Amino acid sequence: MQATIHSLYRYPVKSMGGDTLNSTALTMKGIPGDRCWTVKDEERGGIKGGKRFPQLMDMHAALEHEPDARTPSPPVAIRLPDQSTTHSKDPKVNQTLSAAIGSPVSLWPLLPADQLEHYKRPPNPENFDQMAYFRELFARTEDEPLPDLSTFPKELFIYESSPGTYFDAFPLLIMTTASLHAMSAASSESNFDVRRFRPNIVLDTDADGFVENEWVGKRLQLGSAVLLINAICPRCVMTTHGFADLPKDPKVMRHLVQHNDGNLGVYASVEKPGNIELGDKVEWPSSDSSVTAG
Repeated sequence: MQATIHSLYRYPVKSMGGDTLNSTALTMKGIPGDRCWTVKDEERGGIKGGKRFPQLMDMHAALEHEPDARTPSPPVAIRLPDQSTTHSKDPKVNQTLSAAIGSPVSLWPLLPADQLEHYKRPPNPENFDQMAYFRELFARTEDEPLPDLSTFPKELFIYESSPGTYFDAFPLLIMTTASLHAMSAASSESNFDVRRFRPNIVLDTDADGFVENEWVGKRLQLGSAVLLINAICPRCVMTTHGFADLPKDPKVMRHLVQHNDGNLGVYASVEKPGNIELGDKVEWPSSDSSVTAG
């Protein structure tokens, strides 16, 4: 199977729209500047994204300059749903975001990994129903199975994200054009626009179907970077939200469950940092667990 890098994406603020890139470095924490800011829920506590605040998905974030070792979270400009803008430097940014979301929130840069309290999940409320919570989180009906989370880092049951990061589980999310085409062909009544699924890397392949499902546990080389495919990505309620010109569509999840067990794409971590760019070619040896770029 042949594949090339089709598109690259970076999301400076967790759950907001972001940038398309022509090339990027890959570090051990993924794409520099990806999810280097987040919103915290000042009412219920904790780091929150589009699952709790769908309004975030209708906002767009742009970094003032590229991140570096001294500034992993550069200042960020945010375009709101009404097309007005605010900025992380604005003393009233939290007030502005709270008004746009309709709930008290605050904007935060990445904090050091040793500041564990910042990343901790808030205590569950009294009479907390965990099964109901997971069904709401993953937009599953009573007769649909919940995803298997056993391959995810155990620390995510204690922290909202791995301390020192704001990504959900692993640094990178990879998808293929084949999977998007498969879902579009299987469920033409829903729009499987790539924006719903927020990948970092999209690979264009000459294969059909959900090809990336078979990559878990394998290594691949893109450009000068080597990645490990950690897990299949179980999709959550965010994929059903409406934003920009995409309508709210609960059927997106019904189709995902029916055709791919509620999954789409794979999570990856970086084993060897390097650089990648659009058009980088990828080869998939049939008898080897590694993948080498051409």
